[in-house]
Amino acid sequence: MNNMSKKRVMSLLGLATRARKVVSGDDTTLQDLKKGKVDLVIVATDASDNTKKLFRDKSSFRNIKMVEYGTKEEIGSAIGKDFRAVIGIEDKGFAKKIVELIEEI
Repeated sequence: MNNMSKKRVMSLLGLATRARKVVSGDDTTLQDLKKGKVDLVIVATDASDNTKKLFRDKSSFRNIKMVEYGTKEEIGSAIGKDFRAVIGIEDKGFAKKIVELIEEI
């Protein structure tokens, strides 16, 4: 795995958080996903299968990209919170760049 790209993804998540473009946690992310506010859903690789399935289904129904990336600990730490299984990115620019970097890895 390309460590540089992973660091860039994590620092982008931090930037997006400071820009108030990140929602975190299952319930909040799901609410905003249903309202159409989310441009990208990131689910931790170590999230439960139920969580992954729920967000995969809800995202695909709304044509919103969902990626599995990082651990709950890595995601939480990137956005300055405790462990987070799910976060939503509410900005097309951030979403596009994060997906590009993840696909490089």
